[in-house]
Amino acid sequence: MRIKILTPEKTVFDAEAESVRVPGEAGAFEVLKNHAPILSSLVPGEVRVISEKRELTYMVSKGFFEFSHNNGVILVDSVA
Repeated sequence: MRIKILTPEKTVFDAEAESVRVPGEAGAFEVLKNHAPILSSLVPGEVRVISEKRELTYMVSKGFFEFSHNNGVILVDSVA
């Protein structure tokens, strides 16, 4: 599946991934390949991406997560 992490200024991450864990407004959740379509608002917190057998961690501000057809987009104000 393809995951992108975007801010208004730049693309922070854009690559294939095995899974992504995001801080949803109702609680953190993980998405794997072939997950059903989902749209969720995000709260400030940690995004974890498993890509190429590595775990990458990003601290994000509030934003949104959309996943459909094995493509996920995380839109946030800022990433640390």
